[in-house]
Amino acid sequence: MFKLADVIKYEGDNSTFVWKHHCEDFNTTSQLIVHESQEAVFFANGQALDLFETGRYTLTTQNIPLIRNVINIPTGGKTPFHCEVYFVNKTHQMAIKWGTDSQVQYMEPKYHFPLQIGLSGEMILSVDDSRKLLVYIVGTEQKLTQTALVQKFRALLMSKIKPYIGKTMQEASYSIFETDSHMDELSSDLHRMLIPDFKAYGLKLENFFVTNIAKPDGEPAYEKFKDLHIRQYSDVAEAQLKQQVSVIDEETEKKRRIIEAEGIAEKRKIEGYSYAQERGFDVAEKVADNEGVGNFSSLGIGLGMMGGVAGTVGGMTGEAIKNTEGQKSPDSMEEFKQKLEKLMLMKEMGALSDEEFNEQKKRLLESI
Repeated sequence: MFKLADVIKYEGDNSTFVWKHHCEDFNTTSQLIVHESQEAVFFANGQALDLFETGRYTLTTQNIPLIRNVINIPTGGKTPFHCEVYFVNKTHQMAIKWGTDSQVQYMEPKYHFPLQIGLSGEMILSVDDSRKLLVYIVGTEQKLTQTALVQKFRALLMSKIKPYIGKTMQEASYSIFETDSHMDELSSDLHRMLIPDFKAYGLKLENFFVTNIAKPDGEPAYEKFKDLHIRQYSDVAEAQLKQQVSVIDEETEKKRRIIEAEGIAEKRKIEGYSYAQERGFDVAEKVADNEGVGNFSSLGIGLGMMGGVAGTVGGMTGEAIKNTEGQKSPDSMEEFKQKLEKLMLMKEMGALSDEEFNEQKKRLLESI
């Protein structure tokens, strides 16, 4: 005798892709409940026939026309019929882990050396075509869990993803040492390549993430180019830093000189003399200290500067010559000549007026 079923509904969990209802004999008046993000597929004689989307259904000949074509279902009463129903969970199955089972070898694009790496991450899957998934993957099994699906797809995924990884990494515009900052780009490229492979089995690859790249740390060639990569950036950064420090030092020295000059200028202002007068004082002091005209003329001071401090220099020079009075007469005409030339030079510079010059010359003659 047939076992009648009153309510047919999903009794699996969210990590299950496909679940087969345990009862295979249904009454034509049984209730079928399909929850949100689910589909129910009726099988008869191994064929996937009617598909029910979200809703509540009373199983009648109107609701299951394809079943009606292969099974003689009476139009009235509660006659049972033999059929199988599979519930397909169409929610996004998240955090499905994947990883390469061996290293992928390729030629590093920037530094051109052979390299082996391993990749791992997570992916998000959903059912795109329920019939196709049931026919190609599930078959006669009672259910298809997330773990079972990954196990079934492992060989296929490895055969596809490793060539994709090698091709993507070898054609990339970034080096192996820059991949951490290009994870999103690498993930997107691999995702795009894998979509058709999953679609062929009724699955939709919603997203694909690369979360880890196993690099060959310690391998001589890898370490050599890693050091080269780091140096080309660190050397530039160091040079830029030195340049910035040099500019800062120059600016600091410039400001120091400005502050120092402003301090000196303020000091002159308080003491009541100018820069030209200060220079004149220095020159006058040197004139007074030098006995020979040769030493005086070698100071290299412009004549115009002396004009502003003529009175000061004249007074100091007069005092210097006055100190020679009362001394012995010059021993030679050469000494007299030098002193006279000295007076003439001071006159030309404007340090002595004509009257002062004549007065000093007179004293010089009297000292002979």
